[in-house]
Amino acid sequence: MKLNKQVALVTGAGQGIGRQIALKLAGEGAFVVANDLDEEQLTTTCQRIAGAGGLVKPLVGSVTDEDFGDKAVAFAVEAFGDLHIIVNNAGYIWNSSITNHTDDQWAAMVDVHLTAPFRLLRAAGAYFRAEAKKLAGRSLPSRRVVNISSVSGVYGSPTQVSYAAAKAGVVGMTKTLAKEWGRYNVNVNAVAFGHIDTRLTMPFKDEVPEIEVAGRKHKVGLSEEQLTMMKASTPLGRHGTVEDAAGAVFLLCSPEASYITGQVLICDGGLGG
Repeated sequence: MKLNKQVALVTGAGQGIGRQIALKLAGEGAFVVANDLDEEQLTTTCQRIAGAGGLVKPLVGSVTDEDFGDKAVAFAVEAFGDLHIIVNNAGYIWNSSITNHTDDQWAAMVDVHLTAPFRLLRAAGAYFRAEAKKLAGRSLPSRRVVNISSVSGVYGSPTQVSYAAAKAGVVGMTKTLAKEWGRYNVNVNAVAFGHIDTRLTMPFKDEVPEIEVAGRKHKVGLSEEQLTMMKASTPLGRHGTVEDAAGAVFLLCSPEASYITGQVLICDGGLGG
């Protein structure tokens, strides 16, 4: 197991890509702290990990809470004694053209996709620095951060101005922290996903599906025509799966990626290239 006894914190692990990332890391031997806002979905994730013989601790809560970062880092260290891997995955979409974009909409997207990872990494940075001081003169443990961005943040995407701006900010934050944290033996990278089959990209014919986040309902999904066109434009000829997404994240957590930092891995089947 390539991540044997490493402690991994995965946000948004209740379903979709986040759940699969948590399952993948646990399957490779990591001790997982799985976070989500939805307690019921998070319980299912934890049951699946435990059922497969993995070690997992649930952390219910919203990444947008101001004290979430401090609480999450403290929880992981208390639960498993250290923190080696952080995957900033939690998020959702709230789309509209810029002329219909509200201030609340902008703030919500920036808050969950950029401010929340910033707060978590700020708390983690304090921990990494303190641990490095304790080990002064000795070899430091390998630590990894994988921030989840999007091809929207790399190439842009219609109706996603706030989401794309936040995901572009994730790229800047990733590259900056890679330069700051190399001295602590922390590799900081990002994965920018293209189309991955999840509830946010579910197909629909007539009625647009909705999800509810923090009491608000948001339209999600893509029409069958959009999905067909996207599939035809993808060099690999298919949509991405949650297993594809988790595999990309795992690559950057694996020992083979020990000299890779400050990079953005595009996981989109070749669509954007």
